[in-house]
Parts: sequence; C-alpha cells; structure tokens
Amino acid sequence: MSAERERSVTEAFVSLADSLVGPFDVVEMLDGLTEECVRLLDVASAGLLLADRSGVLHVVAASSEQTRSLELFQLQRDEGPCLECYRTGVTVGVADLQRHADRWPQFVPAAHERGFVSVHALPMRLQDQVLGALGLFGTSVGSLNDDDLSLGQALAHVASVALVTGNATSDRTRLDQQLQNALESRVFVEQAKGAVAQHANVTMDEAFTLLRLYSRDHNQRLTDVARVVATRTLPVQEVAGSRQSAR
Repeated sequence: MSAERERSVTEAFVSLADSLVGPFDVVEMLDGLTEECVRLLDVASAGLLLADRSGVLHVVAASSEQTRSLELFQLQRDEGPCLECYRTGVTVGVADLQRHADRWPQFVPAAHERGFVSVHALPMRLQDQVLGALGLFGTSVGSLNDDDLSLGQALAHVASVALVTGNATSDRTRLDQQLQNALESRVFVEQAKGAVAQHANVTMDEAFTLLRLYSRDHNQRLTDVARVVATRTLPVQEVAGSRQSAR
C-alpha cells in the first residue's frame, strides 16, 4: 500500500470514528460510508441495504441517485447480487455482469442502463447475524483486488458496529431503532432533495450536496436540516443559496 493510499485509509477511519462521538446522524454516517468506498476503492458507486427485524431489506444509503435507483430495482424485482449476498451471507463478486444475464435477467439490463458492468456485494455482519449488504458498482469489467475487498469489508464492519453502539439495549433492539430512524430520516432527506433540486434547477445529487453544505455550515445534523426543509419550516432558498459555498 502506498503512503498516499495509507493516509487516505487512515483519514477515512478517523472520519468514521469522529462521526460516532456522542449522538450521531445515522443517515449521514452511512451515506459517508458509501462515499468513502468510492474514494478509496476501485469502484464508481456504492449502495447499502439493511434488513429490518422481519428480514425485509431497505435502501438506507447510496453514493449516487443511479445507485439508489438500482438498489431499489433489486428489491422490487427480488433479484440481484446484493440480495444474494444478504441471503447467503457471503461475498458475491461479479467481474462481468453480461456473463450473468441468465442468472439475473432483469437486474443485468437495469445495471447496464445505469452504466454499471461489474458488481461486488459484501455482507454486513454483527457476529453471526447478517444485517445487510454493501454493494460496490463498477463501470468497467474486472474484479476488485484482495486489498480493495478487504478494505471494503472492514468499512462494512465499522458501520455494522456503529449501528448498535452506545446503547444499553440489546443489539437487535438497537439495530431496529437505528434502522427505523434511518428510514424515517431518509424520507425527509429525499423530500428535501426534491425540493432543493426543483428550486435550484439542479440534479438530485447536486441537491444533496447543497443540503450537506448547509448542515455543515450551520453545524446542524443533515437529517434535522432535511426535516425542516421538507416541512417548509426552513425556506428552501436558504439551502439553495449554499451553491455559492460550493464554488
């Protein structure tokens, strides 16, 4: 590992650790995890699925709207590498999706439409329990090397531990609480993104960046900002004005 890559990896884990000091925003932490995957690994995008107590998977984070829509597509069609990873509890590596068109006849064309031609899905675990799956999507054919796979799995482990840390209740109860909080917060985030995108005439990804800029500039949690934007307590133009900070 080069010195520069080692420094980047250290920064990523320090950032994740810092986000867990005191009460933390689970949505922002998980979104940050997917972004770190893109920054550190040889992938174009990443998405995260978590299961509730009934074993139903939900999309809780993604590094792009293309990935979020593809993860949702997997859940709606009940097929794809991330679902298989969750159900088997083992890594699913697909260097060339086209070779697996018979295996996932609906998922593969949908992935290609979004520009993805390779996928690696890593299980999120807490001891022997599989919590969900981290999907790593590539725009070029090829397998991730062992270092990238190990690092991706380590990031997934950190997120798994973070979901149940800092509470005296059982791990399953804590996880259910965090997942419910994440799902409720995600609704507000998506509503706020839509409002900002429409007002500022930007993409949903750009709208998310503006929301994060506003939350950081005003030292507020992302989900708190999203909630007041979605409920129109905070004028959307104030968040859209964060464009000046982004330049």
